[in-house]
Amino acid sequence: MTTGATIPVGYGRRAHGIRGEVLGRGLGADASDRRGLGKSLTTNESPPRSFDVTEYRPHKTDFIVHLSGIDDRTAADELVGVQFVIDRSDRRTLEPDEWWIEDVIGCVVVDPQGTQLGTVTDVAVGAAQDRLVIAMDDGGRAEVPLVDELVPQVDVDSRRVVVALIDGLVEEGPNS
Repeated sequence: MTTGATIPVGYGRRAHGIRGEVLGRGLGADASDRRGLGKSLTTNESPPRSFDVTEYRPHKTDFIVHLSGIDDRTAADELVGVQFVIDRSDRRTLEPDEWWIEDVIGCVVVDPQGTQLGTVTDVAVGAAQDRLVIAMDDGGRAEVPLVDELVPQVDVDSRRVVVALIDGLVEEGPNS
């Protein structure tokens, strides 16, 4: 798993109304489960500020949040562009075969026979299908749809992902 005591869960987009609410955007498809409602959110500012989430509601593809101590539009405007983080320990318990995006980044990618292919650099969240973004050892790049047939195993504890590459998924690199 990745190191670090906190993980990002969203950021302030703009003030909403005059009572200190903030329109925010979650980071990642699972952000609504990680927003920290009833818990403390911390900012990525230096020095960081901490707030209790006193109200949360979805708003289209975003969310509206009220934070303790943010009681007017001026204070809410100060949170525009500010990233919110939570303690890693505040994440929900995962189901079997689930993992956090930040924990799979950096995992070694191997084919079904165990030959190393590259490293996961990102997970591209898509409307229809999420994809593993892989920096191939030969300098190429691949985006592999996260389906069982192509990604039969993700083991974040061992830092290893098994991928069955098919034609058309790899952009060749300079060393190909």
